[in-house]
Amino acid sequence: MEDVPERISFPGEEEKTLKYWDEIKAFETCLKQSEGKPEFSFYDGPPFATGLPHYGHLLAGTIKDVVTRYAHQTGHHVPRRFGWDCHGLPIEFEIDKIHGIKTRDDVLAMGIPKYNKLCRDIVMKYSTEWEAVVKRLGRWIDMKNNYKTMDLSFMESVWWVFKQMHEKDLVYRGFKVMPYSTSCTTPLSNFEANMAYKEVSDPAVYVSFPLEGEERALIAWTTTPWTLPSNLALCVNPDMEYTYYHDVQRKKDFIIMTERLAALYKNPAKDIQVKGTMKGQELAGKKYKPLFNYFLKEAEKGAFTVVTDTYVTAESGTGVVHCAPAFGEDDYRVCVKSGIVVKGADIVCPVDPNGRFTSDVKDFANVYVKDADKEIIQTLKKADRLVQAGSIVHSYPFCWRSDTPLIYKAVPSWFVKVESFKDRLLENNKKSRWVPEFVQEKRFHNWLKDARDWAISRNRYWGTPLPVWTSENYDEIVVIGSVAELEELSGVKVHDLHRETVDDIVIISKKTGNKLRRIEEVFDCWFESGSMPYAQQHYPFENKDLFEKVFPADFIAEGLDQTRGWFYTLLVIAVALFDKPPFKNLIVNGLVLAADGKKMSKRLKNYPDPKFIFDEYGSDALRLYMVNSPVVRAETLKFNEKGVKDIIKDVFLPWFNAYRFFVQNALRLQKAEGKQFEYNAALSLSSDNVMDKWILASLQSLILFVRQEMEAYRLYTVLPKLVSFINQLTNWYVRLNRRRIKGTVGEKDAHLSLNILFEVLLNLCKVMAPFTPFFTEYMYRNLSHVLPASQRKDSVHYEEFPQARKEALNPAIETAVGHMQEVIELGRAARDRRKLPVKTPLMDIRVVHPDIHTLTALGSLQNYIVEELNVRTVSLTSEEGTYVSIRAEPEREPLGKRFKKLASDLGKAIQALSHGELKDFLAKGSIDILGNSLSPEEVRIVREFKGDKTRYEAAWSSNILTILDCYEDEELKSEGLYREVVNRVQRLRKKAGLQPGDPVELFYQVGENNNNSALAKSIKTHQAKLFTATTVHPIPYSERTLPAVNLLTEKYEVDGEKLELSLANYAFHVNPVILKQKYGADAEDVATALLSRDYTRTADSLQGNQGIIKFVLNGKPVELKEGEDFFRTAAQKLHLV
Repeated sequence: MEDVPERISFPGEEEKTLKYWDEIKAFETCLKQSEGKPEFSFYDGPPFATGLPHYGHLLAGTIKDVVTRYAHQTGHHVPRRFGWDCHGLPIEFEIDKIHGIKTRDDVLAMGIPKYNKLCRDIVMKYSTEWEAVVKRLGRWIDMKNNYKTMDLSFMESVWWVFKQMHEKDLVYRGFKVMPYSTSCTTPLSNFEANMAYKEVSDPAVYVSFPLEGEERALIAWTTTPWTLPSNLALCVNPDMEYTYYHDVQRKKDFIIMTERLAALYKNPAKDIQVKGTMKGQELAGKKYKPLFNYFLKEAEKGAFTVVTDTYVTAESGTGVVHCAPAFGEDDYRVCVKSGIVVKGADIVCPVDPNGRFTSDVKDFANVYVKDADKEIIQTLKKADRLVQAGSIVHSYPFCWRSDTPLIYKAVPSWFVKVESFKDRLLENNKKSRWVPEFVQEKRFHNWLKDARDWAISRNRYWGTPLPVWTSENYDEIVVIGSVAELEELSGVKVHDLHRETVDDIVIISKKTGNKLRRIEEVFDCWFESGSMPYAQQHYPFENKDLFEKVFPADFIAEGLDQTRGWFYTLLVIAVALFDKPPFKNLIVNGLVLAADGKKMSKRLKNYPDPKFIFDEYGSDALRLYMVNSPVVRAETLKFNEKGVKDIIKDVFLPWFNAYRFFVQNALRLQKAEGKQFEYNAALSLSSDNVMDKWILASLQSLILFVRQEMEAYRLYTVLPKLVSFINQLTNWYVRLNRRRIKGTVGEKDAHLSLNILFEVLLNLCKVMAPFTPFFTEYMYRNLSHVLPASQRKDSVHYEEFPQARKEALNPAIETAVGHMQEVIELGRAARDRRKLPVKTPLMDIRVVHPDIHTLTALGSLQNYIVEELNVRTVSLTSEEGTYVSIRAEPEREPLGKRFKKLASDLGKAIQALSHGELKDFLAKGSIDILGNSLSPEEVRIVREFKGDKTRYEAAWSSNILTILDCYEDEELKSEGLYREVVNRVQRLRKKAGLQPGDPVELFYQVGENNNNSALAKSIKTHQAKLFTATTVHPIPYSERTLPAVNLLTEKYEVDGEKLELSLANYAFHVNPVILKQKYGADAEDVATALLSRDYTRTADSLQGNQGIIKFVLNGKPVELKEGEDFFRTAAQKLHLV
């Protein structure tokens, strides 16, 4: 085992560990070692390589790495394969920006082969950077043997998935009004449309629709004036009341919903004259004058008629909805129901794929629809059809790729019949475990409950083509499920499945002999990522047995934003194919935002670059910071660099210091015993030291807890417990046992405590290995030298997760030490309030607790309380009433909500409760008052100390009261001064770079050699204790021998007195009186000759010479005897040793 330096660079050591892992092929070795063990199946959702990884990726990657490392440690074979999302709008959008492509015609002019080649060339743009970041994070995953959604094997499996759905009659082609990106010229699925909403200002206009043959008009309201040229109907609620009135200012008669009058008129009583009311049903079937004359022929099909539907509400507008069936989902549904539009037939849709009006709307032809709003409003105004114009700020959907506003547009598309098996989706959703549960039970369940048929086709180019060949009029459809099937039906050898290859392949119909051609659409990339469980394995063409063995996956993890994305598409496809959930366990993480709560932005530079965090603090600190935060409970994390820094300060440095302290003292013991320190598992259990038993018991409880919670995938409970244990180890066990571990109490006790500390550190390495893979590896490689050669592994990640030693479990001791820590924390808080540092000794702390067994247990631990709180005595009592008065007060808000008028009487009764009744309440956790059971949320306990508050400081927790005696007498003050000196000596030793056992002496001087000061007297009084605490004897300057080599001198001020301390190497000290008697006038020369000799060599020779030094001085023999004529040290001279 090697010594450990005083300081550590965590990032530097991590870089060394990465090289070590490469040298030993650590990840590959793990996989090889676990072959034949039970399979643990894990799916990695594929990211795009066209962007750099951000903290969201690092968070999800850390969670995945933690769980899969743990699965390996608990006896599983865990293949981990990275994947890339290669198709779709993210790639195309980059090419469009680079080459100035704006429309479909631009793509066709370039040619699909060239366009797709450009896409293919940038697909892996940042793959090298991804590999570097994933590796630096410490994540073990196979990035060489990856899968890509553009691979032939992957695409062929996607075709198979689609054909399976087609054969089950779960796909169809139809028109549907869908969210549509005019920038990307493609429809989006509903879940994509919900991914990016923004607050925008849109026009809000009221438009009149005069009824045919009448002198009155309906008024409709819309925020999309560009849809008005396509108006084919007006819709009212059949059951709501509508008012027919005269508009005083406009001198016209109108009809709107009664409840909406106030939306149009500030003072309806003054602004209008009511002529009558009616139900909406009475308006059904009435004809009105079209706004424009573009589609007058549609009147033959029933257009320009008032229809009814209950989707019209009184929440906004006028209660009269203008219907343009090509641009609204409800508009289309209502017009189909009314026979104005025939389902599947052509529809009035005068907007091209780029969002511009076609020539059908001649007045606004080739104008982008959103830009046409103002012109349309002006046209309506000239035609006297505009009643009122204004604007509205509302939440509007944007394209999540191009950041442009979406429109709703009827498009031909291929759909999965999700609504037809919605019940199976809901049922299969219950078969998986989601962490946290509320995302599954609320957010995802509600999404499934309202799920619509899923549009899976896109009118794009770089993607997996839909494997559908049809006749010109769709009378005949052939769906292909494999490359072999396509080759067989077409006679063409196929080496790629992209559009440039398959678009020109013709299939001759076996039925009619006609040519069948492939439709233009490609798959939505969400369909590809949802197919990855099958496609990454090239199922069912390869790996059939393996896939069926490991499906569904044991585990997946992604962010909350995938609830309507990947999680949804995985489930839909798995249920459609196999009626199974695609995964057994899922961890949903929340979003990572900048420290200011805003989205992380390169432009705003509101977050630190991940590389900076790696280089400054290391990956382990980042991993622990993220995973030990609310983000693993699907809550938001506001990323703060200080949080990572605090993890170093509060977790890793104390942990490192505990490890270093062990190594230092194990090496010291090795040197003292002259043999290698070896771990003995049986020895640990033989200890009767309560803190030894406690830390061992706590370790076993930790192991059991982590196993239990990791089996349930609750990282949010595991990490706080692990971090707490590190604190218990470093701030309690090591600190309270420093003297034992350093050998001050004896080498036997040192060996025992070091044995236990080693066991804890080693097992903590194994437990923490999945979470902090670098630091645990760093420690393990040194600690493992203590193990027998047969038990040593090359890496901590080859070790199995530890099993709890049942014989070391001890709940009683854990509880007792927990109470002891509570008492110490309360005592420290009391000292802080009185501004009394722990170095100031106090007389007593009284501990009050109602349970006699708890007091007995605390009695066995009172030495630790005495030491930690620096008090002389600990008094224990169960008589709380002697020291504290307790009363109850009502918590008025919860009482008022629950009991209303009775709350006042309950409040008075609560205030009147006796001491005994309150004690019963505290014991039971509830109390019956006026026939009602009340809880601690409704009854607040108020405690008040009854003693002398000038002398005593009381503190209490839920069930422990401490009373600290703050009075200081002279003896206590003297002891306080001694502790201050100990503190200065320790600081001096540290500054001098000394190690325990280094041969040095300590010399001191108070003031101008003031031996009568309080500080000097304290040093003299507590001389023996000072040596015990510092391993050096305090010696006055007057006893210092001049040849002594001074190492370091420092001046301090202690309680207003000056103190000078010097550390010096050992030097001989003479007895001048004896030398004068023996050598007379030569005594001074004899002393000088002795002090000029090499100290170390001379001191080493004394043992063989029976403590006698002989030499010749001025021709005369000199013989000096140790202990009479001279002394090895000043301490020996003063008979301190």
